Amino acid sequence: MEKFPDKDGATQRLTLVNDLRQVSLLTGFVDRVREEYDLTPALAARINLALEEAVCNVIMYAYPEGTAGTMDLDAVREGNQLRFTLVDRGKAFDPTAVPEADFSAPLEDRPIGGLGIHLVRSIMDSIRYERRDGKNVLTMIINL
Repeated sequence: MEKFPDKDGATQRLTLVNDLRQVSLLTGFVDRVREEYDLTPALAARINLALEEAVCNVIMYAYPEGTAGTMDLDAVREGNQLRFTLVDRGKAFDPTAVPEADFSAPLEDRPIGGLGIHLVRSIMDSIRYERRDGKNVLTMIINL
């Protein structure tokens, strides 16, 4: 992996396979982004958490069990924003279509799932999804 140059528009990429052991690679990826842009450790930790949630969802649900798959995570700075784009060839899934989590119901009455997506939504300033050329493309933007 290469470091970001000093200018906007350069992209850094991390390619992962759909194996939960790969999630640990995100920390080094986010650390390089943090160092390049002098992000606070707290902001880097929040970014890492959101990316872990998104990557874990792909690893656990995008590909049928026993099927090998990959995903690419790109990071690029554009002005005062960092854009992270996660691309996989798994089954179509639009996380932006998942309803907001309902925290008013008692814990035992809440449906399982959806909290990871809620976490990504609450950390990132915007998320977008599109299905393009047989790929899921999730774009997550955080303001600096």
